[in-house]
Amino acid sequence: MTYLSKITSPTLLIDEKKCRANIKRMADKAARHEMKLAPHWKTAQSRIIGTWAKDFGIKELTASSIKMAAYLCGQGWDNIHIAFPFNSLEINKLNELAKNQILSVQLINPITTQKLVDQLTEKVGFFIEIDAGYGRTGVKVSDFGLIEEILRTAKKSDKLYFKGFYIHAGHSYYKPDIPELYEQTRNALGMLKAKYRSEYPHLVTRTGDTPGCAVMEDFGDIDEMGPGNFVFFDLMQAKLGGCSKEEIAVALAVPVVDINKERKEVLVHGGGVHLAKDVLKEPDGTNNFGEVVQLEESGWKISEPSERSYLKSISQEHGIIKASESFLQKVKIGDVIGILPVHSCMTADAMASYLSLDGQTIDHAEGVS
Repeated sequence: MTYLSKITSPTLLIDEKKCRANIKRMADKAARHEMKLAPHWKTAQSRIIGTWAKDFGIKELTASSIKMAAYLCGQGWDNIHIAFPFNSLEINKLNELAKNQILSVQLINPITTQKLVDQLTEKVGFFIEIDAGYGRTGVKVSDFGLIEEILRTAKKSDKLYFKGFYIHAGHSYYKPDIPELYEQTRNALGMLKAKYRSEYPHLVTRTGDTPGCAVMEDFGDIDEMGPGNFVFFDLMQAKLGGCSKEEIAVALAVPVVDINKERKEVLVHGGGVHLAKDVLKEPDGTNNFGEVVQLEESGWKISEPSERSYLKSISQEHGIIKASESFLQKVKIGDVIGILPVHSCMTADAMASYLSLDGQTIDHAEGVS
């Protein structure tokens, strides 16, 4: 019995070989630049895939929430960093987890810092998140007054210790000049390290975006990298030059439920609740919510550019494929086809588990009750 025989509804497939190769590639890059790799597990969200990461010497993970950190606790990680401005309403939960797992959090204001000073009962590290141009969150790199207020406040507690500075250059997803953007990141983290190293000799700097970590070869003196999407990659990363389509390690398997040859459209059971609604634009301006691949017993096959088909629209459960002539000639109602996701993090989160090519279910944090 092959994995294909198990699929009757939308199912997220994972190619372990490709996933391991992606992890190895980033681990090798980090080693080449003498950087620590602490991957952001918001993409994979899996304990089993975490064991694959350990095979390549990875000892620390990054999480996007305390819920995810809790799910990852007890798996032997040296540290789990929660890379989201810490929510002070969760201090009790943080204390509980920190009894048995070394944790660090992200701080961007002295108010939350003071609440941690007042309420922490266990030792917890912290990074100060820096905004060097993204504009989503973080302390502006030039706001030394705020940085120092956070540091002064943290010093009031023997439970809260400073680890360093963290930048997520998320604008690398939509700004074409990644080398120029990374010059900002290198300069910002290098300046902060030089300014505060005498007082905090063990401080480290970390960068965390997949596009930059995947394509850059000049990281200056940045100490650590924490990308996440590289574990699977996706069509967005392929467009940015971080991977090829052949390296994308997940595909959504969807059943074909109708075919309209007159309109050259194929209706599949696979919509926004499965893929999320991240979208790319085709050259003619139409939407692309995912690209069709042919499923085989050994995985999936990428179509030639002239034969490419893609999801042109999705609703909650429906997906409509703009079909090429060759795809229309082959596809039948009742077939199961694959869709490469535009944004694998969101697709994995929506699907909450994986099916491996050898028919095994792979865990996901959102699938745990």
